[in-house]
Amino acid sequence: MSHAHPDFSLGGGEIAAYNLYKAYRDNENVEQAWFLARADRRRGLTGAISMRRPNEYLWEQSVYDWHKMKAAHQDSLTTWFADLIRALKPTIVHTHHYAHLGLEYLRIIKQIDPSIKIVMTLHEYMGICKNNGQMIKAGSFKLCSRESYDECSQCFPDNTAEDFWLRKHYFKSHFDFVDQFVSPSEFLRQRYIAWGLKSEQIVVIENGQSDEPPLPARPLAKGETRNRFGFFGQINPFKGIDVLLEAIYQIPKSDRKNIALEVHGANLENQAPEFREKIERLRAPLIEEGVIQWVGPYQPHELSSRIAGVDWVIVPSIWWENSPMVIQESLVYGRPLLVSNIGGMYEKVRNNLDGIHVPAGNILAWASTISQVAQNNELWENLKTTLNRPLSYAECGQVHVELLEKIA
Repeated sequence: MSHAHPDFSLGGGEIAAYNLYKAYRDNENVEQAWFLARADRRRGLTGAISMRRPNEYLWEQSVYDWHKMKAAHQDSLTTWFADLIRALKPTIVHTHHYAHLGLEYLRIIKQIDPSIKIVMTLHEYMGICKNNGQMIKAGSFKLCSRESYDECSQCFPDNTAEDFWLRKHYFKSHFDFVDQFVSPSEFLRQRYIAWGLKSEQIVVIENGQSDEPPLPARPLAKGETRNRFGFFGQINPFKGIDVLLEAIYQIPKSDRKNIALEVHGANLENQAPEFREKIERLRAPLIEEGVIQWVGPYQPHELSSRIAGVDWVIVPSIWWENSPMVIQESLVYGRPLLVSNIGGMYEKVRNNLDGIHVPAGNILAWASTISQVAQNNELWENLKTTLNRPLSYAECGQVHVELLEKIA
């Protein structure tokens, strides 16, 4: 199960869920596999479940109460969803999210057949943090290390500390139906253990990636350096694109002309007006200078051709992250990274082996690092030989199957 289908939504969680479904489907130890994803029809919520293609289903569901993650179409839980579970008779339901689906379906599965095992992959910190599961204070961008009922109510003044106590226990009462949790990073695992999950309940399995050979190095002209950087992913206030642009401004103009940044990003148009205005103010002069190319969004099949044209991939997020898909993709394609030195980024990129750590949100540190690595071809060549290759889709699927055999 997933909170969206990658046919319609290209977030890391839904892509990871769908690729794992295909790995299950192709694994010789799996008799049958299905994929159920939330559908956003934008025509009014019906709760209906329809077939997308053989063994793949779309559920017109949503959430009406994000504080407690309650499903909007309650009737469909005990009708269409329950009927689907009864018809398929799964031995295991592996869900990759509850956002847009609500939490109640976990209870419904166990009511239909208590012997069904439920596995849940956690992609962010939504159970811990109401602020989009990002563990970052609303309005200030200050990072949180753990929950605090009082501090949570300061972020959301309409909710009291008691409301957040109730929220946590509502989440945990539904998480009690889950037999096994999976985390793509140790950092996220530790946050949920501190929140209240038992350590033996949650294991770390990295999301799988395509089993492709590394891309050849970008050809250099005579005297050219490894000075081409790429940003890939969503453009929002948490991803640090504004930090990156401001850092480039700190580089002397005479040095800036020897640096090129490609921005391959989506959803700027969906952000708040003040953020859009800030990005436009920062990017326009740099585009005119020729320092930045604002390339725009891309489809998954386009990534390899786009990443082939850069030397470094930059992940300047100012929130913890978990296991950013772009990090794993960069390692598959043989590109070292510059990443913020916090959370899942710190964990997934080994400093001076897979890339370079940069203090999160530190504009001057980012400017200095970009300037230095852009002139250091030897560093790039050394990192190219020590990059850690991620699990393939098949390898990831096999690790999951071995876990499922234990809990079954």
